[in-house]
Amino acid sequence: MPETTTEERRNARVILNRLKKRYPDISTALDYVDPWHLLVATVLSAQTTDANVNRVTAVLFERWPTPEDLAAANPEEVEEVVYATGYYRQKTKSIIALAADLEERYDGVVPADLEELVTLRGVGRKTASVVLVEAFGIPAIAVDTHVKRVSNRLGLTTSSDPVKIEFELRDLYPERDWEGVSMRFIQFGRDVCDAKKPACVGCPLADRCPYPDKTVA
Repeated sequence: MPETTTEERRNARVILNRLKKRYPDISTALDYVDPWHLLVATVLSAQTTDANVNRVTAVLFERWPTPEDLAAANPEEVEEVVYATGYYRQKTKSIIALAADLEERYDGVVPADLEELVTLRGVGRKTASVVLVEAFGIPAIAVDTHVKRVSNRLGLTTSSDPVKIEFELRDLYPERDWEGVSMRFIQFGRDVCDAKKPACVGCPLADRCPYPDKTVA
């Protein structure tokens, strides 16, 4: 990876400062009471809305509150509960396997370590990073489709690989800012920098954005 220049870091800082001004206090919209709940909710959040996940997890954790409970659950019953989140068969397999791993290897306690989290079945770097930041207050950068799109359009990265993007953003920002990057980029991607119809007119980052396909009307 090419060495990051002072100008690139300055530009990245300007972008984040503007997003901090727009979103001074921001955190996940997923409901959770502990790291275990957030871990499962984040796995279920793929390709659906946070509000939809919150409705599902309210029922899921009432029936199977602990990793031990979920690991022993009937998959067909779990599928019925998580059906509304989409990809319900795969998600059911993932959260049951994740619960089994957590119970067997960590006595049901979610580890506060990225490298340990990603060894759990169904948990990738994005999910692990969300849990670290939101549940443990540990600096991390989660790269989802919004973060990927926004960082590419703003010229902060040219990569399409989430792991490369994560490390490039880590290099651009000091560690103290990592925990504030993802959620602000995600919300900005939802509010302004839409995948199909970005609201480029009036965008607070328009002067920083080299994206060639800006919408001008």
